[in-house]
Amino acid sequence: MRAMLSDDPRDILRFAVNAYREGRVALAILVDIRGGAARALGSQVVVAADGRFSGYVSGGCVEAAVAAEALLAMETRSDRMVSFGDGSPFLDIVLPCGGGITVAIHVLRSVDIIEYVLQSLAQRKSAGLKYEPERQALTSIEPPERAGVKDGNVYLVYRPVTRVIASGQKSETQSVQKIAVASGYEVLLCEQNERTAELGQHIDAYTAFILLHHDLDQETKVLDIALRSSAFYIGALGSFNTHRRRIERLSEFGYTACEIDRINAPIGIFGPARDSATLGLSVLADVAKKRSQRYP
Repeated sequence: MRAMLSDDPRDILRFAVNAYREGRVALAILVDIRGGAARALGSQVVVAADGRFSGYVSGGCVEAAVAAEALLAMETRSDRMVSFGDGSPFLDIVLPCGGGITVAIHVLRSVDIIEYVLQSLAQRKSAGLKYEPERQALTSIEPPERAGVKDGNVYLVYRPVTRVIASGQKSETQSVQKIAVASGYEVLLCEQNERTAELGQHIDAYTAFILLHHDLDQETKVLDIALRSSAFYIGALGSFNTHRRRIERLSEFGYTACEIDRINAPIGIFGPARDSATLGLSVLADVAKKRSQRYP
C-alpha cells in the first residue's frame, strides 16, 4: 500500500527513518533502464515491513510489485536484483512505455547513513551514497556528478531543493511564490530592493535569482548581488531592447561578457506574458529546465 504520493527524496528518506523505528526497511533503487522509462537512474522506493511504500522507480505501474519483492528480501534478510518489463521473468507486469527496468533491493541494517543524508540536505549540502551489491553494503561517499552504475556498484546523489529568490513588484513576486511553493521550492521574497543587505547569506549553487523589476535602476543593487553569487540561475524581466540597455550599463560598470551572459533575459521560456500568473509559470519553467541541465 502506498504511504504517500511524494517523490521528494527528503520525504522518501524520512519515511525510511520513521519506518525503521517500527521494523525492517528496504531501499529499492532503479539501476538499469532498457528502452523508455518514466524515472531516472537512482530513483528510489522505500518499503516498510508492513508493506507500506514511498517513492517511485516507474510511473507507478510496478511499485507494488517492487514492494512485494522487498518484503521477500526482508524476510530472507538478503538483498536482491529484480527486473520488470522487457527482459523480465514477470510476464504479467508490462511497463506502458514498452521498456524494462532493473531494481536493486537493499535491506537496511541501519538508518544512520539515511539520517546523515537528511542532515546534509537540511544544511543545503549535497550528499552521496554508494551501494555495493556484492557486499550488500550502503556507504557514504563524496557526491558524484550524477547517479549511475559503475563497475557493478550503484552511485547515488542527493541535492538540496531549489531555492528561489524573487525581487520586484509585489503582485509578480507573489505569483512566483505561489507556484514555486506548490512545486516544492523554497522561496525568499525581496520586494523593491528591500532586505538586499542579507541576501548574500541565502544564496548557494542551488539558488535561482529572479528579478521582476520594471526599471533598470531598481534592479541594480540586487542584480549586482546575483552576479557575484554562485546562483545557478539569474533571470531578469524586460524586452530585448531593455536587455540591450542592461548589457550596456553592466559593461560600463565593469562586468565582463562572461558575467553578463549568466543573465537569462528576456526572462522565462515563453512570452510576452501579460499577467503575473502566466509570467510566474514561464519563469519557473525556465528555472526547472536550467536546474535539470545543470544538475542532471
